Amino acid sequence: MEKMRLGRTGLMVSRSGFGALPIQRISFEDSKAILTRAYESGINFFDTARMYSDSEEKIGNALSGVRDNIIIATKTHAKDKKTLFEHLETSLKNMKTGYIDLYQLHNPGKLPEPDDKSGLYAGLIEARQKGLIRYIGITNHSLENAIEAAESGLYDTVQFPLSSLSSDEDLKLPEVCKKADVGLIAMKAMSGGLITNPATTFAFLRKFGNIVPIWGVQRMSELEDFIALEKNPPVLDEKMMEIIRKDREELSGEFCRGCGYCLPCPAGINIPLQARISLMMNRSPYAEYLTDSFREKMELINDCINCGHCRDHCPYKLNTPELLKKELKRYHEFYEAHKSELKAEK
Repeated sequence: MEKMRLGRTGLMVSRSGFGALPIQRISFEDSKAILTRAYESGINFFDTARMYSDSEEKIGNALSGVRDNIIIATKTHAKDKKTLFEHLETSLKNMKTGYIDLYQLHNPGKLPEPDDKSGLYAGLIEARQKGLIRYIGITNHSLENAIEAAESGLYDTVQFPLSSLSSDEDLKLPEVCKKADVGLIAMKAMSGGLITNPATTFAFLRKFGNIVPIWGVQRMSELEDFIALEKNPPVLDEKMMEIIRKDREELSGEFCRGCGYCLPCPAGINIPLQARISLMMNRSPYAEYLTDSFREKMELINDCINCGHCRDHCPYKLNTPELLKKELKRYHEFYEAHKSELKAEK
């Protein structure tokens, strides 16, 4: 698999990275099979986070035997230096390694003060001096923060949501990172599953030359799709751009990206799915969303207690409770329009 230089780190990473957030939803056995297949296909860059439940453990379980051949990135959502080291110790233990190649601050609301000797950035420097981490990165959903981090000279990499749906404003970031020689990692390259043709966003991101997408994978079939694209990279021609333009038109305006920062919901609402269910039903097979069990889950939206947790934690500043109400209404309308069709199938 083709490799590329990850900015000034000098790390040579596979041009397709493995995003390990989704493997927290599958078994150790299934995740081991997928991670092993990814490694054997040539993927050597694996990105996870302390926040992703048992994702780190699954990487350690599957890949500790080939540790010297892979590049591991993880993240801490710590708010202080003490917690950062606690997270780092846990991550090292989980992944059965003595060091992390790339240690990233996980979506901070603002960049930490580099001169605060007891702060987060001082913790990163200390961890690097001790040999526990090799390079320092940051992830963010704010373009302003991402650009500030890239231009600050303090971070070796920046991770930001980039896909074929990205706005022209967001697409200024690759050039900023290129000028600063900062590695650029693209999260949400499939826009949380709303992009249904992986070839389009694969080809779109590749044209920039300095973007490493981390594809979120939880099924072997998904992994095989990206392996196939690496073997025969698609060309970003006019036909493909027309598909991208149509996607952008259909997904214009505010919509949930499915990042999951809103969870857990005290009412049991699966916000990342239910806050964009109308988009999912119109862009993928919808039969599974019209079952009795799924309808019951959608009705949990009526149990929202307006605690504000989802709204306060949304990096895109969405009014999530209102969005959920609108999606429930659209769901009811979609169900009524298609229930006779489903009965006919039965």
